Parts: sequence; C-alpha cells; structure tokens
Amino acid sequence: MSKEIAEGEETGLRQLVGLEVSAVCFVRDYVELHFDGPVLRAVSDPFGHCGCQGWRFPEGNSPILMRSYIGTTVDGFELIPDRFLALDFGEHRFVIPLDEASRSGPEAAHLQIPDPGGSSGRHHLWIW
Repeated sequence: MSKEIAEGEETGLRQLVGLEVSAVCFVRDYVELHFDGPVLRAVSDPFGHCGCQGWRFPEGNSPILMRSYIGTTVDGFELIPDRFLALDFGEHRFVIPLDEASRSGPEAAHLQIPDPGGSSGRHHLWIW
C-alpha cells in the first residue's frame, strides 16, 4: 500500500525532465547522477536497465553499464513513496528503492538542485 505523494514531493523530479546526465559518480557506498548542477544521490543500492540489459549496483558489471547513462536525457520519472523512485531515459531506467528493507540508514535518496537565483550557494533538497 503506497502513501499519497505529498504536494511538492515531485517538484524536484519534474525539474530533472529534459536534463542530460553529465556524470555518474561512485562515492564509497553510494552512487550519484549529476546533471550539470542538480545531483541525484542513491543512498540505497540502485538497479535498472540499459536497453534490455539489467543491472543491480554494486554487483557484476553494473558500474560499467551505469556509465551508459552519461549523455542521456531524462524523459520521465515515477515516484511511489516507500517503494521506489525511477528516472526514465528512453530505453534506459535508473531505479532507487525506497523501501525500509533496501535502506542502510534512514534515507534512501537525496535530490539537490541549485537555487536558480544565482551564485548564492543555496540549494533545494528533497530526501526520501
């Protein structure tokens, strides 16, 4: 059973639609997708598919497959609270599990987007 999505919870994800992935970063025990400003951080282990090839981080060749996202553009997203957050890139999908069993701590994902107001160093932050 999923909760209703709180107003504003999808706001940051909507801002990613149309943006291109500029980097996939592996930081100790989590993964980040960079979008020349915004950063989506997968604290719980992400999974997905590149074309018809599935992957699950940190297993197998997942880091190699995840590099395929660089240069792709977000064309949609799906958010089901307490289940998953997914970004779609045409035939590719990047999924962050949000369920309690997949978490190693209290948070599963962070989305940080710079304030469009300029160089104030301020960011908007969403946490799941």
